[in-house]
Amino acid sequence: MKKALLFCFIASYGLVQAQSELVFVYFNNKPNKAAFYANPLSELSQKALTRRTTLGIPLNDQDAPIEQSYIQNLQNLGFTITDSSKWLNGVAVNANQAQVNLIKAQPFVQSVESFAKNSSLVLKTQAVNKWESLELAQKNLTVFNYGSGSEQIDQINLRPLHLAGFTGTGVTIAVIDTGFPTVNTGSAFSRLWTNNKIKGGYDFVTKTANIYDGSLNGHGTVVLGAIGGYIQNTFVGSAPDADFYLYRSENATVEVPEEELYWIEAAEEADRKGVDVITTSLGYNVFDDPKYSYTYANMNGTTSFIGRASQIAVSKGIFVLIAAGNSGEQTWHYITTPADNAQVFTIGSVDSVGSASGFSSFGPNSLGVIKPDASARGTASTTVSNNSTTVVSGTSIATPIAAGGVACLIQAFPTMSRDLMKTKLRQTASLYPNTNNQTGYGILNFGSLYNSVLNTSELVKREKISIFPNPVKTILNVATEGEVSSLEVFDNLGRSVLKSKNQKSINVQDFSNGTYYLKIQVKDKVYYEKFLKE
Repeated sequence: MKKALLFCFIASYGLVQAQSELVFVYFNNKPNKAAFYANPLSELSQKALTRRTTLGIPLNDQDAPIEQSYIQNLQNLGFTITDSSKWLNGVAVNANQAQVNLIKAQPFVQSVESFAKNSSLVLKTQAVNKWESLELAQKNLTVFNYGSGSEQIDQINLRPLHLAGFTGTGVTIAVIDTGFPTVNTGSAFSRLWTNNKIKGGYDFVTKTANIYDGSLNGHGTVVLGAIGGYIQNTFVGSAPDADFYLYRSENATVEVPEEELYWIEAAEEADRKGVDVITTSLGYNVFDDPKYSYTYANMNGTTSFIGRASQIAVSKGIFVLIAAGNSGEQTWHYITTPADNAQVFTIGSVDSVGSASGFSSFGPNSLGVIKPDASARGTASTTVSNNSTTVVSGTSIATPIAAGGVACLIQAFPTMSRDLMKTKLRQTASLYPNTNNQTGYGILNFGSLYNSVLNTSELVKREKISIFPNPVKTILNVATEGEVSSLEVFDNLGRSVLKSKNQKSINVQDFSNGTYYLKIQVKDKVYYEKFLKE
């Protein structure tokens, strides 16, 4: 009997010991740091201060001493403390689960982390911290492996917005097209459904909700895929976190003028639903019954019903993007309606090297208004359909790629006038102030627009930022009048590869050659710059 009791005691004792681990206790702050900044020699030698001055490294909170009262409070709770770090702002203790819970309950403790690689302790608070959850969600959303969609994202310089957390969240896009078979079943769209991003839809041709009917033309599916499609490590659309309404206005088996009315009904419904963006890869000039067909003279933006309605949609505050058309190599080589309307944003197509796609329709409209407004990748672009990626060509695919970028801009600058946004998109495109009848003001540059808005304000003079040399071989420098709080480098797959604090230069000598993105934190502002490692 005694032996049995002894065995039980030893087993219990061993269990308690196994649960005790070396952990690091992070403190919330350094309440006496002001005293350090007033007298840095209290903590650092003159030589240490001289080194910082010589290298242009400012003092920061890491240099300030740890708060001794916090250490004393833990000792008063019975913990033995022999090691601490002012840089990490905390101390190391041995603790079991009950002791960890006690430590976490202290108001001066930020968090607890175990040194054990497979800790048996529950170290994180089980209750959901809404701010922590938001931060983690944003981090997960902004680090993408774009896979085969990488080139078309980078050609319009959209990655900086994604890295900044602007992926279309909270922005609603109406896709008005032919139909959306497999969107409700294909794994390439499952992320949209899982996150409740498909808000509704309607077939204005048949006056039913059967927009996913397998017999419908799949053009709308690949258009949606270019914006919201997602296959992990394989493809990411241009606004993967936007909300969507899906409307069918086009009967692909015929070309009848009623389709203009279907589109108008869809646009009106989109307006009722409060959408921010309408993207349409449809256009009209020739109908099955020639009496309804248009001439180029009619391409003035207001002759067609759909042209007039699209202008009304714009007046309601909706950003309307329309494909220029694919008639560039045909007898009719002009844009079609409603791409001819002056108020819509018309998208042309370029290839992988930025040259105009041969099929991309020519502007201007018949009144001389510059069309298209700008361009995106439309030759051999990647999108998704059903469960996999697919390669397609046409202004039909360039337009949704651009529409996703617009959604990201609206998320970033929700109060910006849509007319101003259109103007800035033209002004930051690759050919501005020049134009081309097939590409308009050239290739869109969303990152340039984003940074230009961050760098200017009618009320506040913001810091001027530049990086040099670019391309870079070893040391990349940041030139700014303000103090740099942090630098973070992302590779072409959106992964964070280097972080530094309170420095204006980074060493990239060991990086592989290629394109990278530098996140620069200056006070309460963040800038994104692209650089090339050679």
